[in-house]
Amino acid sequence: MEFKEGYGWKACYDEEKGKYFGESGGIMSYHLYELTEDLYGLLNSKMTESDAWTIMDQGRHLFMSVDDRCGPPYTIVFDDECKELCPWAKFIGGGRVWSDELTDAAVEVFASEENNREQRRSKRKKREEKRKEEK
Repeated sequence: MEFKEGYGWKACYDEEKGKYFGESGGIMSYHLYELTEDLYGLLNSKMTESDAWTIMDQGRHLFMSVDDRCGPPYTIVFDDECKELCPWAKFIGGGRVWSDELTDAAVEVFASEENNREQRRSKRKKREEKRKEEK
């Protein structure tokens, strides 16, 4: 694995998977993304956390945890495979984990999560088919 790091962020190229990932934030707000090769290429160790986050935010959100004291802490798992995809990631945070239904709804409503729609729709379809089979 190849890593790039800066203050408050870290990115990884996993040669075995042929994929790029990035994490940013800390205790109050933590995010994990799947990146494109181009986005990964823009990251460098001298940039600020804010600049790195702006780049990473263009990727596909995998995991998010927020504890900003504006409400109760919460966690959103956009991709159930995030821990397998990024075993090196810190997965900072805690709080109540959003249900699949709430996560699916957020992905459909928020334009910032449109990179997750195809993946979430596919998983939702599989869940619905499994429920039908169980009945």
